Amino acid sequence: MLVKFLKVFAIVAVVTLAISADAFAQNNAVFDVVIQKGVNLFTEIRTVVFVMGGFGLVGLAVASIFGRPMWKWFALLALGLVVVAVANAIVNYFASSDGTSSNNRVKFNDTLN
Repeated sequence: MLVKFLKVFAIVAVVTLAISADAFAQNNAVFDVVIQKGVNLFTEIRTVVFVMGGFGLVGLAVASIFGRPMWKWFALLALGLVVVAVANAIVNYFASSDGTSSNNRVKFNDTLN
């Protein structure tokens, strides 16, 4: 009985929030801040991933020197770094109507920016 009540309460709460007047506010400042924080987080994480990938490449090079090349690991590392590198461009392409970057998106002036 309590579980049914909680389910109904959750549905009513979600519907109330979805159709309330405050949900359709004209001021998008909160969402702009959230988007900017997400872009900053992605940029910083991408930098860390590239540095870790560099250490992985060095480790694979050392393994190759000693006669134990791990080609599967190399392929997975290369594929992962490519996915991280092009993720923002793919999201920008599908998220914007004209395929261009706006001011709150990561720029591709440099490999890390």
